[in-house]
Amino acid sequence: MPYIRAAPAPLSPPGHASPPVLTPASVPRVPTAQTDREPTPARLPNGDPMLATRVRPPRTPTAFLRRDRLLGRLDAAALRPVTLVNGPAGAGKTLLVADWLARGRLPGPAGWLTLEPSDNQPGTFWAYVREALQTGVAGLPAEVGAPARAEHVEPSLLLRLAAWINARPRPVVLVLDECEHLDNLRLAEQLHDLVRHTAGRLRLVLVGRSEPLLPLHRYRAAGELAEIRAGELALDRAETAAVLERHGLRVGPAAVGAVHHALSGWTAGVRLLALAAQDADDPEAYLGRIDAGPAALSDFLLAEVLRSQPAPTQDLLLRCSILGRVHPDLADALTGRRDGRRILDRLHQDNAFTDALPDGWYRLHPMFAGILRLHLRAAAPERVDELRVRAAHWLAGHGQYRAALDHAAEAGAWALAARLLVDEYALGELLAGRDATRLCALFARMPPTERGPAAELVRAAVHLTRDEAASALRILEHVEPLLPAERTPLQLAAVLVRTGAARLLGSAALADRAARRAGQLERRVPADLLERHPELLALIAADLGSALLWHGRLDEAGRALERAARAPLSPTTARLRHDALCRLALIDHLRGRPGRAERRVREADEEADRSSLPPDSRTEVRDLVLAATALERDEPAEARAALHRVARGRAPDHDPVVTLGSCVVRAGLHLAEGRPDSALRLLDETRRRGLADRTSDWSRERLAVAACAAHLAAGRPGAAVAALDDVPTPAADTLAPDSLVVAARARLAAGRDEQGTLAGLRSLLDDPAVGGATRTRALLLLAQAAGEGPDSARLLAEALAAAEPERLCRPFRESAPWVRRRLRGLPHLARAHGWLPADLRPPVRDQAPEQRCADAGPVPPAGAPVEPLTGREREILLCAARLLSTQEIADELYVSPNTVKTHLKSVNRKLRTANRRDAVRTATRLRLLDAP
Repeated sequence: MPYIRAAPAPLSPPGHASPPVLTPASVPRVPTAQTDREPTPARLPNGDPMLATRVRPPRTPTAFLRRDRLLGRLDAAALRPVTLVNGPAGAGKTLLVADWLARGRLPGPAGWLTLEPSDNQPGTFWAYVREALQTGVAGLPAEVGAPARAEHVEPSLLLRLAAWINARPRPVVLVLDECEHLDNLRLAEQLHDLVRHTAGRLRLVLVGRSEPLLPLHRYRAAGELAEIRAGELALDRAETAAVLERHGLRVGPAAVGAVHHALSGWTAGVRLLALAAQDADDPEAYLGRIDAGPAALSDFLLAEVLRSQPAPTQDLLLRCSILGRVHPDLADALTGRRDGRRILDRLHQDNAFTDALPDGWYRLHPMFAGILRLHLRAAAPERVDELRVRAAHWLAGHGQYRAALDHAAEAGAWALAARLLVDEYALGELLAGRDATRLCALFARMPPTERGPAAELVRAAVHLTRDEAASALRILEHVEPLLPAERTPLQLAAVLVRTGAARLLGSAALADRAARRAGQLERRVPADLLERHPELLALIAADLGSALLWHGRLDEAGRALERAARAPLSPTTARLRHDALCRLALIDHLRGRPGRAERRVREADEEADRSSLPPDSRTEVRDLVLAATALERDEPAEARAALHRVARGRAPDHDPVVTLGSCVVRAGLHLAEGRPDSALRLLDETRRRGLADRTSDWSRERLAVAACAAHLAAGRPGAAVAALDDVPTPAADTLAPDSLVVAARARLAAGRDEQGTLAGLRSLLDDPAVGGATRTRALLLLAQAAGEGPDSARLLAEALAAAEPERLCRPFRESAPWVRRRLRGLPHLARAHGWLPADLRPPVRDQAPEQRCADAGPVPPAGAPVEPLTGREREILLCAARLLSTQEIADELYVSPNTVKTHLKSVNRKLRTANRRDAVRTATRLRLLDAP
């Protein structure tokens, strides 16, 4: 990106004199054993220039000594899967490997990644590895996926990455520099898995000060490891002389020998000593007397090298030590001068202190920067925070708000940090992004005394992450009247907090008003910012959809959730899209379409796998839908397992839709197990406690209809009709189709208004929006009311045909005595629908298979799928035919085991089989596994 030189802000407050140039002259000495870790680095998006400095190797300086003996070793090492370049700080590891890459003698294209301490989380690490490969190798398909959470990566993502590497025409080289930062055992295991799955197609080059946690002994024993250690990295006598000569020091063998003996071939020490000797009156005598080593580096650096630099150079180095990477214009902003580019370039050309990175950036050598920071804090501790604030302003002005935010927070400038987050329209990243956990922890440190508008809005958002909607709204009531109307970022942040609170409270009115306000503000947001932060509008749409769903406004909720599900896929929208798809699946279930609901869940699962969403960040609505679908198919064990997963999720009352859904489905499970009174107790407890302060007309309807079904199951039709009295009057006139069917069952069982009830059921069948489950129940009721004649048989056949595509056994179980008796007289129907549970069908009798009942309709061929198998289902069946386990199928197809199980369940439903063995046999007989 083009850099705009910002006017240097004064380090001192306005009206005060500029600070003196910082030099180490009066700095007290500090022990070299101390360390000073940089603050957590920013998480940076694609296209950010600072990201480019990490995924490309540094440039070698003019004074760099090319070491052909080691380059040859690297050429040979790259023929093995793993190469370790290991040595102490200043051994020349990074520039050696960078020079090797620049020469182009590689087995294949190469990616480079410089690691930092905060990369020690799986999601963060693999996201950056992905960027490194995309930058250096190119062609990485989007289907590989990218982690959506810093703390987690799905094994399937690594398998897809391995498959892409294996499919490349040439091996792929991946260099991990400063790999000493990887001390996460789980991450090391994942890296080992990638090496194992690529079988030599990946050439991993590890550059660092310490050994990584990878199983090096296994690689060594298998001949898969090449090592370049400290002894080989050390300069030999000839190389020591060459380094001195490159710094203009042509000295005799005695001086070279003294330097080589004193520093034991330590590359950085020889370079620094050469720089110091350049200013000596007699360089040869100076070098001959040297007695320094790595342990004395701090004193040596300050006394012999840094102090020999001009005062402006010392000042720049001390001020820029707070940064991991520095641009010349940023250096000017910290010093208040205009000499940053000249000084940094000279230091790089002299091979001292700095490495030149891509796009005009530089990096202070981490070892030197740490020592300089210690001395800066000792000399001028009050200036450290001022420098960080100044850096934050510059970074924010150059499109790097994440790095700016970290510096502001490190300086305790919370008003600035909050303003940066809000002004970037990035408040949604705190709620849904890859670094949501880190950002929440960061702003949890913000003191309660920080009261600016942006700080208050960020604090309210943190409350939302803890499901504290009331606290968030209290903050909004206080701060919203103070927000300037023209400050769109603040206004939109308030809308985001309000819709989030509306979702938690189940307030459609609150969400409606906030969403309308968002629509007005959206037109005022720069398009590039909306493109950078797609999570902003996706969050608002998802929260609105959930609140509308809570009030039973399914059409409107579906439209809002579709907008959230169609948001551009990114790490910040992955969880939102997953949740929106699952809530759309819930709407499908509520409309009586369990098969479509299950397909939505499969789609959500596959997307979650690609985005490496950890299980605890996937929505409970997913398992709620699967439990409800399992119940419709009369699979109580499956339903119980899914409900158990729901209960293991977050606090049970964090989402009213989940609270209500869990109660209703659990009550249905009690009915399936023959315990109607337990179901009634559960419904009553939820009404009194779980939803006491968040009821809606729709929730009261769902609870009342569930209670009605429980009384019917207990044989109390009068009590079932009375339970419907709890349905609010407005809702009673607009009952959902499935609720209408339950109410009709109750009235028919109680002998109430039979003609009107039957007419209502017939009109329900004319509605094309009514799903198969609801249609099946309505047809069954009409069949029962028709007595024993041809109409009854025809309606029963229609009910079976409506239920067959989804294998909906539960409606027939609810009317089990009548179904058994009726099918006994219609054995051809029982034979034609073998998917019905055996206890609902009459015993098999000797009867001609061709016998048909004139009023019953044709029998489909046995085993024919009720709907076509998808490509993925066919792939899974082919793997099952090879007797692969669920885990082996998941590994081969690069999906999670849960996704495999969900697909197999769908295959069994479509083929009317009970297990994978029968599914393979049926598919083979029907030639579904033949090559197309």
